[in-house]
Amino acid sequence: MEANSGKSTTNASSLRWKILRRNLIRRSSSNSEDKSEMSIQRISRKATHGFNLIPFHLMKDCVEENVNPMDSSRNTTLCYTLPVTNASQLILHQRADDMAHLNDFEVCNRYDIDNTGLVCQWPSEDVLAHYCLSHASIFRGKRVIELGSGYGLAGLIVAMTTEAREVFISDGNPQVVDYIQRNVNANSGSFGGTEVKPLMLHWGQEKDSDISNTFDVIIASDCTFFKEFHGALIRTIKSLLKEEGPSEAILFSPRRGNSLDKFFGEVKDSGLHFSTDEMYDTEVWRRHQGFVEGDDSWPNYEMDHCYPLLVRITR
Repeated sequence: MEANSGKSTTNASSLRWKILRRNLIRRSSSNSEDKSEMSIQRISRKATHGFNLIPFHLMKDCVEENVNPMDSSRNTTLCYTLPVTNASQLILHQRADDMAHLNDFEVCNRYDIDNTGLVCQWPSEDVLAHYCLSHASIFRGKRVIELGSGYGLAGLIVAMTTEAREVFISDGNPQVVDYIQRNVNANSGSFGGTEVKPLMLHWGQEKDSDISNTFDVIIASDCTFFKEFHGALIRTIKSLLKEEGPSEAILFSPRRGNSLDKFFGEVKDSGLHFSTDEMYDTEVWRRHQGFVEGDDSWPNYEMDHCYPLLVRITR
């Protein structure tokens, strides 16, 4: 999730510093000898507190230091096995730590963005990736962009399995875009004829750019949490969707109180149209019901905060 609007600076900055305080407290209370083990556990938490729809394994038994001297985080590598005939394995480099670092907040304040794409891979991204795998025909021959991509799992899956014409994998955080570039490079031999481009994109700044009104399909997950970014996200969707011929944005997002409903109100006010679907995939729904009934692989699961609705937006 990202935006670049003076109107949202105060609220977004306040949220970032609350997260910073929480993570500094967590960091100071940990023992240095436990860091390696904790990092591996964090990777597990990112996977198990989710729907786990695409099998993966950890490629490295230990974390590696970031080569960027300005970034004190550590990295690890996941290998996804895609349930598609003749599909290559998907390699994903990401942070091993599920906490923010001081440099993250300097970057966030400089660009007026959030750092959610670095903190972890969010459960809705897993659902979006699974949905793209199950509906490859939506993307075949199309120009596609993922917004707020984080490490880029869904965009990479579209590029590797759907025969899309072109896939842009975007985020507004330059640190995140560095990871996207690394992941595109790691999987470059598996894209076939699909052109894949990492892109740094600030929501609300696409007007009159060379990508305006050029996309058949937009995909995004968990991008409606911060209400102050709703307007910029909607303006971005409206400016990127093709004006001629069919085009749509496919979003996955939990309700999270009234956040999603407020987003819908702004979508309607913008002149765009939307529809929602709660039971869009039998396997996702089956796992959701298991969590509701007490499956302890996702403690404290709540539908309102954890189960993503399918949202489709058109002109």
